[in-house]
Amino acid sequence: MFTTVWTASPQLPSEGFTPNWSREGFWRQSLRQVVRLSGGGDRVRVRLSHAYGTSPVRIAGATVGPRTRLTFGGGPTVEIPARGEVVSDAVQLAVAAGESLAVTLYFDTATGPATFHAQAFTTSLRGEGDLLDDVAGEGFDAASESWYFLSAVETDAGRTDGVALFGDSLTDGFGSTPGADRRWSDALARLTGRPVLNAGIGGNLLLNDSAWYGEKGVHRLRRDVLDRPGVDTLVVLLGLNDIGFSETDEQPTYRPAPVLEADDIIAGHRELIRQARQSGLRVVGCTLLPFGGSDHWGEHAAKVSHEVDEWIRRSGEYDAVVDLRRAMADPRDPDRLNPAYDFGDHLHPDDVGYEVMAEAVSAIL
Repeated sequence: MFTTVWTASPQLPSEGFTPNWSREGFWRQSLRQVVRLSGGGDRVRVRLSHAYGTSPVRIAGATVGPRTRLTFGGGPTVEIPARGEVVSDAVQLAVAAGESLAVTLYFDTATGPATFHAQAFTTSLRGEGDLLDDVAGEGFDAASESWYFLSAVETDAGRTDGVALFGDSLTDGFGSTPGADRRWSDALARLTGRPVLNAGIGGNLLLNDSAWYGEKGVHRLRRDVLDRPGVDTLVVLLGLNDIGFSETDEQPTYRPAPVLEADDIIAGHRELIRQARQSGLRVVGCTLLPFGGSDHWGEHAAKVSHEVDEWIRRSGEYDAVVDLRRAMADPRDPDRLNPAYDFGDHLHPDDVGYEVMAEAVSAIL
């Protein structure tokens, strides 16, 4: 039985947060991506997604670790179908929780625009030609902070106690130190010893699609969580952008943003709960973090966020609730993020804040 030990939610090729290679794609180039595993095992396989592709992508070769060659259906090459995914054969490779794993792909033909995950908060490398055997990485001469095509790593751990965190930039890790693996998903894996999957997308919305912020949460849950092997718990922290984007004039990436009421957000949460329960998952709801003073804050956002949080706390519809608003609040102003945890925009935590979030969730797992 295979268990998912790392994941990244696929996004439409786009630009918005940081420069990336998603629109230009790859041609006669190698791509090396390093991911941190939240579980171990003796055999490894990877998933490659082309969810937003319009034509097949040919993988001319692939490796995991320093030099272990991947195969696909017994062969060294594979085509990822448009709007599809492929899973490699499992290879013998012992890995441990907390270990970093390199996945290298070689593209000998033009990929066209690449399905990707915009904000990796870690460095991916690109180089010209076939660099599958370039263990030292000397031939890689370009860097990006996104992941491309790679959507999951699975091991033969046989565990069924995986935890999936489902959310937006707060889950994706915005505000954490790049390259340091200090997202709250990383912290939660360390604290619990369980596989923890990060299914966050920066800017993601519960109820609306966006070219830059991914498909709406109620649509992408199955692909990004429910179809992943080994998951038994879903933790939801989503809705803040649905509430706050209508308050800001500084986010041209999603305008005009609809003005939503608490009942709209609650209906979205109920749909996530329904889907997860149908798949047999335990569902944990998190209240929204305090965001007073941020560009998402305003009179309407304040009202709706408090109403949504009261529903999460008191409705009994989630199997368990973690009150992150209270855990992360400024002791002097419950509507503001504690300055000790504030990345600087009054919206996102820093490394310390993400550790506090993980501690709060670990207490109920």
